[in-house]
Amino acid sequence: MRLLIAAVGRLKQGPERDLFRHYLGRTEMAGNKLGLAPVTVVEVPESRGPTPAARTAAEAMVMLGKVPPSHKLVCLDREGDQLGSAEFAKAISGFRDRGAPGLAFLVGGAEGLAPEVLARADLKLSLGPLTLPHGLARIVLAEQLYRAATILAGHPYHRA
Repeated sequence: MRLLIAAVGRLKQGPERDLFRHYLGRTEMAGNKLGLAPVTVVEVPESRGPTPAARTAAEAMVMLGKVPPSHKLVCLDREGDQLGSAEFAKAISGFRDRGAPGLAFLVGGAEGLAPEVLARADLKLSLGPLTLPHGLARIVLAEQLYRAATILAGHPYHRA
């Protein structure tokens, strides 16, 4: 099952981008044997719309246009389900085991994801009640994808 992270905005060169790529690489290496690879990242530009609703709607159009229609959607949303790492791994393996060809993780801009995107979500996921900068949210997502792969592989990285 292919993994896709579609996010609004670009990670600039520096430690955030390096750490994000580090965990993506580890995820892909661990995920190869589990049918959880490749991992692709798509960055879409932030909208310059006049209102928050206009910005999220414009970003939604671009973002959804980058996601293959066969992919299941996991939308990061502060109102989403707060899963533990083992539950997150189980959710990913459930999508894979039910034959999903791909899983797309959508990370919105400053105003979050548009309601029409959230309505299409197969899973709404919250990284917790804290507000995180977008770069840090992507890093947490990438690390949790790696952790999920190690949990599914029975690797000792995850010590719960």
